[in-house]
Amino acid sequence: MLKIPHPCGIFLFPREYIFVLNFEFSIYYLKLLVLSPMMKEHHVVRISDTERRFLGGEVMTKIGIITGSTRPNRNSLQVAEWVKGIADKRGDAEYEVVDLVEYKLPMYAEPVSAGMSQDYQTPEAIPWSKKIAELDGYVFICPEYNHGVTSALKNAIDYLYPEWNNKAAGIVSYGSAGGIRAAEALRIIMAELQVATVRTHPALSLFTDFVKGSEFKPADFHEKTVNAMLGQVIAWTSAFEPLRK
Repeated sequence: MLKIPHPCGIFLFPREYIFVLNFEFSIYYLKLLVLSPMMKEHHVVRISDTERRFLGGEVMTKIGIITGSTRPNRNSLQVAEWVKGIADKRGDAEYEVVDLVEYKLPMYAEPVSAGMSQDYQTPEAIPWSKKIAELDGYVFICPEYNHGVTSALKNAIDYLYPEWNNKAAGIVSYGSAGGIRAAEALRIIMAELQVATVRTHPALSLFTDFVKGSEFKPADFHEKTVNAMLGQVIAWTSAFEPLRK
């Protein structure tokens, strides 16, 4: 922890993050970041969108495209990269693929629910928490397993709680029936996490959008649906921004 003096008292900050509390303090800490040698280890400054606009900085909404499967030969990464390719043409947000495989989350076994404490005891949960917290909204790539979401996706979701709150999400599902049942199950889960899922929902078929169930070749009309979904996610994410301060 780093102690930083201020006329109102002493503030404590972990060395990997500075959480800026309001506009008055924002200018103060940004100056400290530049001028004070002891701040060199810090690489992230959190300021609100309002503060960034005031300072003349460009505000880009950050949307994470989350893969929903971790098994070998999965299809979700192909779908996620396709969605990102469409999204990057829009220029309305910063999009990134968030691949569950990279986080290597073990089966959830935290002693205290994330709704009550974020003192995570599982080391893998810490980078996962930071990533989800820094994003403004999400697109879930949701395969359907046995009429529901995958165990890997549900496990990853359950690790966190406040990191998800007051955000918006879109769902791109796939399966033998378009993954619709998994998408509807995911909507219920998201509602409990205070994530608003948008209405438009691209549903991909394993029979018509994949060659032999594995090589992804989506029909052309899906791109229009993905764009409509992304437009809704951006609009709702922006509307919820005051709640995330």
